[in-house]
Amino acid sequence: MLSKEKSATKTGEAKVSKPAESDRSVVFQGDGEPKTLSGMLSTLAAFDSEFGYEPDNYMVGGTVQALEERLADLLGKEAAIFLPTGTMANHFAVRALCGSRPRALVQEQCHLYNDTGDCVTRLSNINLVPLAKGRAFFTLEEVTEAVEQSEAGRVTNPIGAMMIESPVRRKAGRVQSLEEMKAITDYCRERGIGTHLDGARLYMMCAATGIGPREYSDLFDTVYVSLYKYFGAPYGGLLAGSRELIGEMYHDRRMFGGSLSSAGLAAALALHGLNGFEQRFASAMAKASELFEDLNKLETVRVGKFENGSNIFPVELDESIDHAMLIKRLSELRIIVRPAEGSEKLSTLAVNTTILRQPNEEIVAAFREALGHAE
Repeated sequence: MLSKEKSATKTGEAKVSKPAESDRSVVFQGDGEPKTLSGMLSTLAAFDSEFGYEPDNYMVGGTVQALEERLADLLGKEAAIFLPTGTMANHFAVRALCGSRPRALVQEQCHLYNDTGDCVTRLSNINLVPLAKGRAFFTLEEVTEAVEQSEAGRVTNPIGAMMIESPVRRKAGRVQSLEEMKAITDYCRERGIGTHLDGARLYMMCAATGIGPREYSDLFDTVYVSLYKYFGAPYGGLLAGSRELIGEMYHDRRMFGGSLSSAGLAAALALHGLNGFEQRFASAMAKASELFEDLNKLETVRVGKFENGSNIFPVELDESIDHAMLIKRLSELRIIVRPAEGSEKLSTLAVNTTILRQPNEEIVAAFREALGHAE
């Protein structure tokens, strides 16, 4: 990483053996494969056998450093730091980018604004300015207006940072276009405003658009990628950026209570999950496209697409279908679906690599049988 400890081995660059997979369940929920204790233990054993686990010193050195170097390289950044949560990653990014200008532009629908208890304001004295109320994304015009208002007030209060979350969880994983991101980040760069991408689900976005992670990362000063949503780690996020911004951030991590003992265990799991993930997820998305075409040939179900969507797809069922019975019957057939939060009805399907566990013919047959029982 960024310390004076000995450089870690290039563990993440080699292919890691995948433990035997006995579970054939296809889980249309979440971005990654469900984690099990036995699965994580077998992965760690395989990792240690092939490469040798290197312990870290409270997230400094060892396998943690190998993960940081690997993802920094993939994202085209000089440095990266492993943090225990995405909340901390986004907070630290905004904190570092703002400097002496304690205002940051964010989406009103983003995670940092809605789910962190005003942590940025209370802990770092930075005010978040929410834009695009009720919508997935703000526009360049909205950013320009907010910047000009902040600078032209009776007391000038300039913007220090701008953050974009994409895909947006609260808006069914919708993705902002690369062109819009570029226009906004170009403007911010001209005005000396730091830019951060909350790319917790960056690899979902890449699979949906066909645009590589580095092409998105290049637009922003800092990028956060989740390690637990789909790479198989039990927790954690990776924040990447310049060496100037990231190089001493392990002191902040310690100060905020985020330096964990033996985090290399989580890093090893993330390194394992990272290898070949882009290819596996691209295959999953292609397979899902063919599957949904076949499912739409059934009379009582319709799988659609969200505009600017990623790996989440809307589902409509005939009024004759008993949703609870359908969910129960599919589960018995190793197809796991869940109703929307706060609802008893199935309204979306989320694609992840578990879709690769069964041929489409088997999945369609399961839906056909379950739908018949649920009428």
